[in-house]
Amino acid sequence: MIVMPRAAALTAAAALLLAASAGCSGPPGPRTGSPAAATPTYELPPRPVRPGETPVTAAPVQDGDTRFTVIGLQKGLEGFFGSHAEWQAKGRYVVVRIVAENPGRTNSRFDARRQRLLTADGRSYGLDAFSHAIKRQPETFLLGAGVRVELDLWFDVPDGAVVSGIRLYGDPPLGRAATEGATVPLP
Repeated sequence: MIVMPRAAALTAAAALLLAASAGCSGPPGPRTGSPAAATPTYELPPRPVRPGETPVTAAPVQDGDTRFTVIGLQKGLEGFFGSHAEWQAKGRYVVVRIVAENPGRTNSRFDARRQRLLTADGRSYGLDAFSHAIKRQPETFLLGAGVRVELDLWFDVPDGAVVSGIRLYGDPPLGRAATEGATVPLP
């Protein structure tokens, strides 16, 4: 019988285990088996569409550092009631409900005043700042990393104007002064 010191015996046992486990693995190469699992998503409960609003199903668009999704539309409003005022349109109000999202890792700035409503005659209309303020919708704010904000954009267009889309402008990426905007057709 051969007697080994305890430390030498443990070292020999560890070497045998290491050699045995190395023999079980094959050469490096492509993995086989099931593909990577899909990224999980949030299950958000559906909400009823607001009275007078038409739901819009449009693919998200991105401009600069901001991703937009148009989700609702109201057209032909003669006037409205706010929390402290009643106001009539010069023509007709058009309200576009959007989700503005920052998919990046830094803050991006959202400016509602840059957004443009498009009509079939080729004209574009800027935000109606007064109605936007009465309805307490924000004009500018910082979108934090991974933040989504849902809001209404209020436009006052001439009576009879046919709405065709909206051009949405995000925050320019670092080093750029402006973006080209992204257009979403509207029903």
